[in-house]
Amino acid sequence: MRGKVNRILLAVIGLVLLLLGGSVLAVGLGAPAPSWWIHDSRHDVLLDDAERTHWRDDAWWWPVVLAVLAIVVVLALWWLISVLRRRRLAEILVDSGDGAGALLRGRALQSVVKAEAGALDGVAKAHVHLTGGRTAPRTRIRLLLEPHVNPSAALDRLTAEALTHAKDSAALDSLPAEVRMKSVKHRAERVS
Repeated sequence: MRGKVNRILLAVIGLVLLLLGGSVLAVGLGAPAPSWWIHDSRHDVLLDDAERTHWRDDAWWWPVVLAVLAIVVVLALWWLISVLRRRRLAEILVDSGDGAGALLRGRALQSVVKAEAGALDGVAKAHVHLTGGRTAPRTRIRLLLEPHVNPSAALDRLTAEALTHAKDSAALDSLPAEVRMKSVKHRAERVS
């Protein structure tokens, strides 16, 4: 979901900046300005003296400018942090029975699931990604299947073997998984 919001936000901002910049460039190169445009001709300045000093003496002007700029900065920082935040699960909290618990590295469980999924019959390649929280991990698995494999059978084997072993070994109540399958591209077989 965050990826979709990120792409939509970037697309909208990019489109607005492209339209605004293209319009300014077109008017600057001599194209006639539309009636709704903020400038009259190519020699018009962006802000003249009257426009720059019009609101300066009003008491509400500077607090509103600072509040808007603060909101823009906070939103930009929030977006930057969400983009740069690690999406991989670093560790999983395993109930060891003594009340203290133990930590299992996320990459260790991820590599075991990847190796076991890749060893399944008919799986050419497997990619595993652990997400979620320390006590409730989730997996995203991409399988590259050989052409002769039934996807339903491959999913059943993945669930019964690799995911069940990972869930049991980490003593988890559940290990939700999103599995995406794709077939290996191959040349058409010749029929004679």
